[in-house]
Amino acid sequence: MKRKFILGVLALGMLSACGNSSTNESTSDSSKKEEQLSVVTTNSILSDMVKEIGGDEVAIHSIVPIGTDPHEHEVLPEDIKKASDADVIFYNGLNLETGGNGWFVKLMETTNKKEGTDYFSVSKAVEPLYLEGKTDASSMDPHAWLDITNGIRYVDEITEVLSKKDPDNASTYQKNEEVYVKKLQELHNEALSEFADIPQSKKLLVTSEGAFKYFSKAYGLEAAYIWEINTESQGTPDQMKQIVDKVKSSEVPVLFVETSVDHRSMERVAKETGKEIYSEIYTDSIGKPGSNGDSYFNMMKWNLDQIHEGLAGKSKTDK
Repeated sequence: MKRKFILGVLALGMLSACGNSSTNESTSDSSKKEEQLSVVTTNSILSDMVKEIGGDEVAIHSIVPIGTDPHEHEVLPEDIKKASDADVIFYNGLNLETGGNGWFVKLMETTNKKEGTDYFSVSKAVEPLYLEGKTDASSMDPHAWLDITNGIRYVDEITEVLSKKDPDNASTYQKNEEVYVKKLQELHNEALSEFADIPQSKKLLVTSEGAFKYFSKAYGLEAAYIWEINTESQGTPDQMKQIVDKVKSSEVPVLFVETSVDHRSMERVAKETGKEIYSEIYTDSIGKPGSNGDSYFNMMKWNLDQIHEGLAGKSKTDK
């Protein structure tokens, strides 16, 4: 009987210890979350950059979900709450979120956030390109991140802001930036070398949306597209005629279509020109977890590899 009593006491002690351990772990996790800098970004590309720089020191929320077009967004109650509670908010700028229905401007007004204090444009150091035939500020092309050197400028701005907002972890952010930028710069340099080998007559990058101006300028290509900005889901008759004529008069071997657009217009171009759609490529969002474009680095590597291989005439079956 005495032996059973002792075993019972030991068992209660073990349960008590386990309970305390669980409570301690929960308290520790909760404390860690409270210590993290609360960061909101407007899209998944910026979220991934912040993750690379901030690591475990930041808690991140992306307003626009992965795979969704950030040009137009319907603000949800969760967006308002997350933005209200955020320590810092990053947005692309260059009219990506502030053009169209101006959803981001309205969100900042609703949550009483101030530019330069609460929210920051990551593209402030970018030399903007413009929509065709225009030079006014409202006509800036927002897709600067598709040139990796601009992506590095984004990362610089993110690191500077995080370091000021959270000086205790500034050295961590700066070390993470150094590693990340080195990786991005190497990818950019490799791309410059590879694209130099493609004959000039084949350096035409054909996509649905005109999102690849920065990309094309960086890597020595000419950008061609059906529509210029993502406000349409299908090309107009005039747009279709122009791109079909452009492709037919060129020596470009293949076409490309973005993951975030309706494929039907590009499929029509392929049918009318006899050129194959070589691959899907990424523009306004990273890919879903586990996909070949599930980070900013991975989406850029995928885009560079696919576009180079397609324009170089490499068969899909040779991959």
